[in-house]
Amino acid sequence: MMPIPEPRYVFDTNVLISALLFTNSTPGRAFTLAQGHGTILVSLPLLQELQQVLARPKFERYVTQEEREDFLTMLTREASLVTITVQLYVVRDPKDNLILELAVSGHATDIISGDQDLLTLGSYDGIPISTPAQFLQREGQSQVDPSS
Repeated sequence: MMPIPEPRYVFDTNVLISALLFTNSTPGRAFTLAQGHGTILVSLPLLQELQQVLARPKFERYVTQEEREDFLTMLTREASLVTITVQLYVVRDPKDNLILELAVSGHATDIISGDQDLLTLGSYDGIPISTPAQFLQREGQSQVDPSS
């Protein structure tokens, strides 16, 4: 019998930022669950976009520069860096296509996104695309914050 491959997750930038800013939020819990149950996939374009977005002054009130740098360092160290091997033009926003390219190139088992253009697809190349809430539900995690 073939061993079941370890799950491989792609998170879009907005979900990663929400996970950093609000660790007990639905995106935060989805990210933590994925970290504990499989491999998070990243690419250089995704890390660059994340770094650019996190450098925006509006995030100062939520997390310090050091916390943002620590998150990027953790993600770079713990995630699996994928080389993009395909170019896709599926959705109108090139940043969304980057998510699909990462998922296909990295043989992802799940894409977790808050982006409506991606969510409308439902899945791509056999890879389900779900919101953090849908992902938690599918993984048997309740929507209710366990600490409340």
